[in-house]
Amino acid sequence: MLNLIAILVLSYLAGSIPTAIMASRLVLKDDIRHHGSKNAGATNVFRVMGWKPALVVVLIDIGKGVAAVLLVTQLGATPLSPVLLKIVAGLAAIIGHIFTVFAGFRGGKGVGTAFGVLISLAPTASLITFAVWLALVLVTRIVSVGSVAAGIVFPVTLFVQHSFSDAGPATELLCFGVVLGLLILLTHRSNIGRLLRGEENRFGSKKKSSSTD
Repeated sequence: MLNLIAILVLSYLAGSIPTAIMASRLVLKDDIRHHGSKNAGATNVFRVMGWKPALVVVLIDIGKGVAAVLLVTQLGATPLSPVLLKIVAGLAAIIGHIFTVFAGFRGGKGVGTAFGVLISLAPTASLITFAVWLALVLVTRIVSVGSVAAGIVFPVTLFVQHSFSDAGPATELLCFGVVLGLLILLTHRSNIGRLLRGEENRFGSKKKSSSTD
């Protein structure tokens, strides 16, 4: 049980690393949450600071999810099955990203770290989800459209694999996909409201809106 607690705490702390805030402190000498959409995520970094800092931020955010699932879970035996342990460690990292202890529990929206978790747990479903996300972002030029769609596509893809393939994902992973999809929708509720009102910002426009990560 102590191993499990240590794994959850370390996964949360790994997810809590406030990458976007750290990048803005280095580049802007200020908190990214004072600029643009005021969200501590890669999309806001892109809007305010450009693609190079944003690329670094998103790669590190993805790495936080991968590290929690594939590295932190190797610290010792726990009462949980290997699959369930990876799931709860990944969820702890995502929660850490959204509610970072290092920045007043005001982090990003969890998309980058969630992708790192998902690619570690379910590569095929994750790549399909990423393809949908990328296609929608390129067509609409609205990141939140892709992110909201990804929150729906991932659990649906897992369900299809689970239903029609003998080698499909475990039930625990399917349930996690549903929970994660709901979490992504929850963190994007303001974006969904703006989408419904036709007010969500597109890349290339000057109107400021909320980031999706």
